[in-house]
Amino acid sequence: MDGEDSSMVPEHDDHDRDSPNPDEAQQSPDGGSMPAFSSPEPTEAVVGGGGEAAAGQVVVGPRCAPPYSIVDALMDKKEDGPGPRCGHTLTAVPAVGEEGTPGYIGPRLVLFGGATALEGNSGGTGTPTSAAPSAGIRLAGATADVHCYDVLSNKWTRLTPFGEPPTPRAAHVATAVGTMVVIQGGIGPAGLSAEDLHVLDLTQQRPRWHRVVVQGPGPGPRYGHVMALVGQRYLMAIGGNDGKRPLADVWALDTAAKPYEWRKLEPEGEGPPPCMYATASARSDGLLLLCGGRDANSVPLASAYGLAKHRDGRWEWAIAPGVSPSARYQHAAVFVNARLHVSGGALGGGRMVEDSSSVAVLDTAAGVWCDTKSVVTSPRTGRYSADAAGGDASVELTRRCRHAAAAVGDLIFIYGGLRGGVLLDGLLVAEDLAAAETTYAASHAAAAAATNSTPGRLPGRYGFSDERNRELSDSAADGAVVLESPVAPPVNGDLHNDISSENAINPGIRRTSKGVEYLVEASAAEAEAISATLAAAKARQVNGEVELPDRDGSGEASPSGTPTFSLMKPDAMGSIGTPAGIRLHHRAVVVAAETGGALGGMARQFSIDQFENEGRRVSYGTPESATAARKLLDRQMSISSVPKKVIAHLLKPRGWKPPVRRQFFLDCNEIADLCDSAERIFSNEPTVLQLKAPIKIFGDLHGQFGDLMRLFDEYGSPSTAGDISYIDYLFLGDYVDRGQHSLETISLLLALKVEYQHNVHLIRGNHEAADINALFGFRIECIERMGERDGIWVWHRINRLFNWLPLAASIEKKILCMHGGIGRSINHVEQIESIQRPITMEAGSIVLMDLLWSDPTENDSVEGLRPNARGPGLVTFGPDRVMEFCNNNDLQLIVRAHECVMDGFERFAQGHLITLFSATNYCGTANNAGAILVLGRDLVVVPKLIHPLPPALSSTEASHPDDTWMQELNANRPATPTRGRPQAPNDKGGSLAWM
Repeated sequence: MDGEDSSMVPEHDDHDRDSPNPDEAQQSPDGGSMPAFSSPEPTEAVVGGGGEAAAGQVVVGPRCAPPYSIVDALMDKKEDGPGPRCGHTLTAVPAVGEEGTPGYIGPRLVLFGGATALEGNSGGTGTPTSAAPSAGIRLAGATADVHCYDVLSNKWTRLTPFGEPPTPRAAHVATAVGTMVVIQGGIGPAGLSAEDLHVLDLTQQRPRWHRVVVQGPGPGPRYGHVMALVGQRYLMAIGGNDGKRPLADVWALDTAAKPYEWRKLEPEGEGPPPCMYATASARSDGLLLLCGGRDANSVPLASAYGLAKHRDGRWEWAIAPGVSPSARYQHAAVFVNARLHVSGGALGGGRMVEDSSSVAVLDTAAGVWCDTKSVVTSPRTGRYSADAAGGDASVELTRRCRHAAAAVGDLIFIYGGLRGGVLLDGLLVAEDLAAAETTYAASHAAAAAATNSTPGRLPGRYGFSDERNRELSDSAADGAVVLESPVAPPVNGDLHNDISSENAINPGIRRTSKGVEYLVEASAAEAEAISATLAAAKARQVNGEVELPDRDGSGEASPSGTPTFSLMKPDAMGSIGTPAGIRLHHRAVVVAAETGGALGGMARQFSIDQFENEGRRVSYGTPESATAARKLLDRQMSISSVPKKVIAHLLKPRGWKPPVRRQFFLDCNEIADLCDSAERIFSNEPTVLQLKAPIKIFGDLHGQFGDLMRLFDEYGSPSTAGDISYIDYLFLGDYVDRGQHSLETISLLLALKVEYQHNVHLIRGNHEAADINALFGFRIECIERMGERDGIWVWHRINRLFNWLPLAASIEKKILCMHGGIGRSINHVEQIESIQRPITMEAGSIVLMDLLWSDPTENDSVEGLRPNARGPGLVTFGPDRVMEFCNNNDLQLIVRAHECVMDGFERFAQGHLITLFSATNYCGTANNAGAILVLGRDLVVVPKLIHPLPPALSSTEASHPDDTWMQELNANRPATPTRGRPQAPNDKGGSLAWM
């Protein structure tokens, strides 16, 4: 195995060894046999670096890895505690039922199996038989016992489930599927454990073991591998050792399809090498991250790889960004939001990961690794003394290997492991303050809204007030648009899995762990997968759509007559239809004005009713200016490579900076190639796009490219490292004019359309017309940044492309999105569908004019059709028109852009129309927030906001010293006053500024 000598105690052991060969197994103290495992030799204690900042300190940028402390857990009797062990698994299981109701069971940690002794040590807690540097350490006492830690009561209990348990084992894998723990593989007294899937069902007070029947070939017996549930649907098994060599294969089991069968995947991209003792954890959006491990040459690995499923069914590996502080194997890792928490690990040769690198975090949102001291920019190779490390004893606590970790909300728990020749017991806990801070405002908003609640504390050393654990308010009835209030931004963006979530968590978990799951639901930042989960949980309770184990123990019989277990009904997928009603979440996501951009954003959450500015439409402010001409670059890239060049150059949500010289980085030939590629796609699309949830919707951008990057940074970006595989993007027009970076904005959106044509969608706004953007900045920007000849040519070419843009989008046949509105002439969606493209504005009918230019009336009390202050021939339409149009077309919501509103979004017609605007501080004077809408699979709409940056941080839209053309344009096109304020004396209506 591993191509190495499999003797029990190798003469020259520079890494641990596990032998699955029964002939090489030794007798454990209880009479069983256990293969030898060798482990790092004892090393001196080294205390690592500091952890989190002091309480109340504002932390800018990614947080360092948090420190761990010991949990003083309770137990009724000694055997309730797991005791010293290693090679076990620790799995977080969500709550069952509703808190405060009979039968409620809080969140739990389930510990299974492991090795409980070392050769020559009765309990594994004494001095090893040999401390010689070259001596291996043998593990014994494999077990199949189950221990449960109740997070709320801080208490360990030993469980005695019904049914036939798995055989004793260690180095196995386990993962949660809802309130079930699935266990596979490992190595035991008789060698490699069978490949069967064993399921521990914890839904009831008395747990029960089941065996899942899986047809056809599968991963086979192995140990040291990884397993995770990806996207609440796919059970993934990767790598490990089959007793002969390390492996790199990837297997998937679809829990939504019966009969169950393993499928061997061949993911695209560069994946990990054959390795064992890696870790894998799945982010809530469905991204699986595999970290570390030991390769076939027994070399510890430092790399991390992400595995994601595309909507077309392809799986793809991608190398995770950042510099890992240390190579390692036999470590533990678990996600909290978008942060992968890694602890401990071995290096081989009797060495373990120590100093500040013994605890590390991969922040997948920021794309960086952090240890306990700082962001890691190069691998840590030295060792810190206790003084240099700040005397942080938590570093010594995590200096271990073969331990297990699990997360409940923003708490990370570690149990057991091996340090030198000593088996460890005791539970450690750390708090991810990055997650906690994003929920803090959310919890207080929830606490203010909650009634008849008494604050309390979780027992133990890590207690938290129940004020931060409030449940969301009940959903509104189907068909009602209920607006949720702003909540904290996600750290990993809004992502959605293209998979079923029927087997996901029960609602009870949302009341625990400081409101993190509460945040997940409220913010939709972990969004659409969790939203689908809620619908599935309700369906389970109401319709019984998920098949749980038979309570009488009958189960489902295998061909041999053995009772087996079903993860899901065969028709479960068919039972998940599009929900009948669209709900607007009563909370929305807000990034505070005092932070943002490359520094990240602090978050707030408010009830929608707290938005005092809602309903205020604002005037269009003074645009900033642009720069001098530039030379053409030599054409270096092929047509197919231009989109990749654009994306590589511009899609930098946290690192984009405005060009100092303002000259554009593409030449006219490259822009022509980009337009040709995008135009071919647009020409094959219908005039009204037919789209599916989940989807993110963006309003007007108007060349404010810095705001687009901020939105991508805060709420997820369209890339394989982001969320493009799981959620679509829809942009509602007005990409150019007014702002300083129209070329960047339209170029990136076109490149994204070419690269992800089935996931990125663009429709036309009123500024996507030559006669308009000739007046409001785009034409001037092209000339100033590309030279007069090339600039005019590029401006004409892009405007020809604009004539091909679709004009509207229907989402799930329930929501219609357009740029302007329905005006006086549009009564049926078919009228829009019948418009033939390409079409210029002057050649369009009154339907096109209404579609791109009309606005709602001032408020819900103003009905009918009224003249529009934008100019003669334009109209505003009242709430009665909206309701009539929705009824005629079986719609529940209209989403449109076109008007700047103070809070970035505004309801109209009793919530049946939403105006959306994504550019902040429009034209530098409006001081408005920008927003996007995130529509989940369950058709819950969540507004997500960013506030304007203060002047000191406004570099993304700062004026260049040589820019004068925007200022001149503003002088010639004075801004229209904010609605409700008097017009300037020299502005008698119909001002071009309205456009």
